Amino acid sequence: MSFLQRLRVDGFTLALLAAVALAWWFPLGGAPATALDGFTNIAIAALFFLHGARLSREAILAGALHWRLHLLIFASTFVLFPLLGLALKPLSGRLLTPELYLGLLFLCTLPSTVQSSIAFTSMAGGNVPAAVCSASASSLLGVFLTPLLMTALAGAQGAMAHPAEAIAKIMLQLLFPFVAGHLLRRWIGGWVERRRALLRYTDQGTVLLVVYTAFAASVATGLWQSTPVQALYVVFGVCALLLAVVMLATTFAARRLGFSREDEIAIVFCGSKKSLATGVPMAKILFASSALGAIVLPVMVFHQIQLIVCAHVARRYARQAKTAALPEQVAD
Repeated sequence: MSFLQRLRVDGFTLALLAAVALAWWFPLGGAPATALDGFTNIAIAALFFLHGARLSREAILAGALHWRLHLLIFASTFVLFPLLGLALKPLSGRLLTPELYLGLLFLCTLPSTVQSSIAFTSMAGGNVPAAVCSASASSLLGVFLTPLLMTALAGAQGAMAHPAEAIAKIMLQLLFPFVAGHLLRRWIGGWVERRRALLRYTDQGTVLLVVYTAFAASVATGLWQSTPVQALYVVFGVCALLLAVVMLATTFAARRLGFSREDEIAIVFCGSKKSLATGVPMAKILFASSALGAIVLPVMVFHQIQLIVCAHVARRYARQAKTAALPEQVAD
């Protein structure tokens, strides 16, 4: 497989780019923008309602007892990442605009992604029940920890909401629909599972809608006219560096602490990933709309890089497992 084939761009990434281009050429303002913003809020609540309906309680209980693994993943997600984001502060105002740095800092405080963390853990032959439990718990903890961490690290920068106000808004728009969906899983869970492929497009459609509204507001306020092209290159480089550092750190920590290969895989994939589906709606609640486009850009960039890199790493783990199994099969 050639290098270009490995880096092939998936349809969702093309759709994200199309949403950005559409916002650039057709930014909305006034009453249409207000109406679209209200519709977006409803779509976000519906998205998290469906996430709650999909979550299996049995899978959570199966992985919940592995507390050492979860602590290591949470330490990577909510301690190591934010410290790395804080270390990037000298870049703000030099190589990065303040808005782009704020976006990188926000990226570092986000919870882990759920679907792709579990998918890559499964593909690599890792501990799937533990990954389900850890990634799901990370998303719930992020409702409280992300605004608190952003307040501690960035203060009032970027017109952030007060932490108590932000948590209340996030709970109302994200957590309550999530819990309601999970409580109704007994009645609607089967319906949701049968339409999993269709509902995947609901996830993606909601993210695209938020991305469009975020970038449209940024274009309308003239934010991108003052953003140097070199700063965008730095964002790509920093996102790649963040992912590499965290994946290496989690691999090293998992091996030094004596975790099994299956647990190591769950730790690496759950501890190194950040959620676009959770991050974009959170950003909409936490930050002023004028800076929202620049703030969500690092999350979008990191999302694509983590998919490419983690797909390659998962395939390598799977190949190593097959190679290790060959001698046992010959011996049998």
